[in-house]
Amino acid sequence: MGSKRLWLEEELQDDLKWSMLTRDILHAGKSKFQDVELIETGPFGKVLLLDGKVQSAEADEHVYHECLVHPALLHHPNPKSVFIMGGGEGSTAREVLRHKSVERCVMVDIDEVVCSFCEKHLEANTEAFKDPRLELIIDDARAQLEKAEGTFDVIIGDLADPVFGGPCYQLYTQEFYQTVVAKKLSPGGIFVTQSGPAGVLSATQVYTAINHTLASVFPVVTPFLQHLPSFADCWGWNMAFSDSKQQVLGSAEEIDARIAERLAGHDLKFLDGTTLRGIMSINKQTRAAIAAETHIYTVDNPKFIHGDGIKTLV
Repeated sequence: MGSKRLWLEEELQDDLKWSMLTRDILHAGKSKFQDVELIETGPFGKVLLLDGKVQSAEADEHVYHECLVHPALLHHPNPKSVFIMGGGEGSTAREVLRHKSVERCVMVDIDEVVCSFCEKHLEANTEAFKDPRLELIIDDARAQLEKAEGTFDVIIGDLADPVFGGPCYQLYTQEFYQTVVAKKLSPGGIFVTQSGPAGVLSATQVYTAINHTLASVFPVVTPFLQHLPSFADCWGWNMAFSDSKQQVLGSAEEIDARIAERLAGHDLKFLDGTTLRGIMSINKQTRAAIAAETHIYTVDNPKFIHGDGIKTLV
């Protein structure tokens, strides 16, 4: 009988799980908020786990973070100040700091252990943590955004998924968008948030509700999505403009020109003008789900995604 192998098994819904081979556990620790682990997997290289759930993978984290950051910054005429809610692994800050125009990037994450761990173990983000433009604050993101000095050109929500029993769902609510986010955006400011699974079978878990909630606060909301292999699904983002006159950039050539101008010397691996137009061209079924959505996300009436991670020997 062969030796047992360690597999990471993640429950995506009540009747659906998937698993990946774990070649090595590189680090395992615990903060007062969550378990923190870094494992070496077969298909995705190094994978960061929080409470056993995949947060990012070496093989495709650049896809997630380029989609989260660059559409908003490229659509802003001159982004100088950026506020990141969450983002403790440092990858979101890394992408923000590629932009030459950015003078100040404030990142607020509640878990110091995650930030310290990722600064030490995720080599791709080491420079970002050392960049003098980055202000790392260990605290509650809402509290820090409310009392932050001045306003921001771009606010980014790189928060944990709205999971039952977790605190982050309150940062996806209409009340938070109205009373905090909208007020802390500079004139012409842009807000973007990760918005959970966005596949044809999963988009109505939270993605469409987040879109509809943002549309109840902001005059223009643009959804987009992209498949992420390590998440076993398409993933969604929603970008909200504070000015009704703001429009999505028209041509791939215009987007490419902005990338060349603003990110000189920092080539993007995934995103370009054609790709950005592509991820904003949402399939018919998901467009219909967005159009049909009526749920407004509130503290008293939230929605949650399913899923827990658990390591099993098989």
